[in-house]
Amino acid sequence: MAEIELTDELVALERAALKAREEAMAGTYSTETWRPWLAASIAAQAAITEHARQTGQNRVEVEMAVKQAARAT
Repeated sequence: MAEIELTDELVALERAALKAREEAMAGTYSTETWRPWLAASIAAQAAITEHARQTGQNRVEVEMAVKQAARAT
């Protein structure tokens, strides 16, 4: 497998989605509580898809690399 090219923006978007998920899980369930997570997740997924398209990389491999990088300390 070739090395996956990532940007800091992709990692930051995924970290924002992870943070929004943590915040949503900490509160009482409601659609309003989860709305920020949904928006952040959609933004991250769209950016990953566009990055993969522009760079000719496999989208799933890019997503896996982004998730791994976002969870790293």
